[in-house]
Amino acid sequence: MRILWQRILTVLFTTSLGYSQSSPEQLEPILDQRIQASDITAWLLRVYGLSHIPSPVLPQTPEGWTAQTKQLRQHLLNDVVFHGWPREWVNSPPKFEDLGVINGNGYRMRKLRYEIVPGFYSAAILYEPPHIEGKFPAILNVNGHVGSPGKSVEYMQKQSITFAKMGILTLTLEWLKCGELSQSENNHEFAAHLDLVGVNGVGLFYLAMRRGLDYLYQHPNVDPSRLGMTGLSGGAWQTIVLSSLDERVLAAVPVAGYASLVSIIERPGGDDLEELPTDFFIGADYSQLTAMRAPRPTLLIYNAEDDCCWRASLVKPYIFAQVRPFFRLFGAEGAFEWHENTDPGTHNYQLDNRLHAYEFFARHFRLPPIASETPVEAEIKSYDELRVSLPKDNLTILTFS
Repeated sequence: MRILWQRILTVLFTTSLGYSQSSPEQLEPILDQRIQASDITAWLLRVYGLSHIPSPVLPQTPEGWTAQTKQLRQHLLNDVVFHGWPREWVNSPPKFEDLGVINGNGYRMRKLRYEIVPGFYSAAILYEPPHIEGKFPAILNVNGHVGSPGKSVEYMQKQSITFAKMGILTLTLEWLKCGELSQSENNHEFAAHLDLVGVNGVGLFYLAMRRGLDYLYQHPNVDPSRLGMTGLSGGAWQTIVLSSLDERVLAAVPVAGYASLVSIIERPGGDDLEELPTDFFIGADYSQLTAMRAPRPTLLIYNAEDDCCWRASLVKPYIFAQVRPFFRLFGAEGAFEWHENTDPGTHNYQLDNRLHAYEFFARHFRLPPIASETPVEAEIKSYDELRVSLPKDNLTILTFS
């Protein structure tokens, strides 16, 4: 401690002589000395963070949890997600443009362009059965951080085609910094610029996916009581956030893309800014967010040897085991399911995971069961074939901020 005070006094004395009398080279030997080892600092921060993570507290009645979730939704949406956002933007109806149809084998694809906020557009593909009459279930199929392929990524096309052949309208969205929005100015880190000007950056990500849900909910051929959502990795983050905060989503299947703060702090990695949004976790964790799904059908899929994000064994105790009692409270423990993928077991939404998703959605949408996926490799479209085309002067996260 005496050495620490000697260093502090040396700096104070040096600066008191006038900054102009001290060159950076003179101060560097003093300032370059470590007061405390970095690993000790990291340990102290972990201890502090772990001690401040709220644990899910099970109420005595389902009515009690319903009341708590209502309050938490209002807090997260009004005080955090849409902090600083103009209410006319938040509450505006979806604005989608139909830019043409591609016919497929037993389905068709409709190219759509939509407005996130004024001047900022994104792209989407609506997969639909060839003959639309009456009401159909629908799924919002959201993308993770797949980079340049965007909405044309192989697994997403196979899944969307299969859903359409099952009689499910499926809307696949482009994600920021992917596909047609892959400009460097759409790096997610630039959302911090929005925080600096008083607008929570996570609001832009939330609106980008919620517009898709708004579109499906108002679609004349969609049964609003049978809406679902799924996505891999960053798409799983989108799925759990939107489906927990928006009660219109009946069935949700997030795949390998989020974890409790306990997991994040114990094994820190390169988490994306939207997954750790400003002020989002004051009073809430992803465990509580998952519990807010109760009693709506929810299937959590994780991979046994995930080489990207969250291995199944590391997250299961916090976002599944801790949450099961909340579903049991409603007499709906069977509506909360877990699948651990071992083939291939890495970061994926490949056949094994897709088959579990098909079975889950078919069951909760009251559709005939599906036990296999019809081979559709020959029907996969290229990036250019699925290109919607956005305005040349389209805003980006950086230019918008």
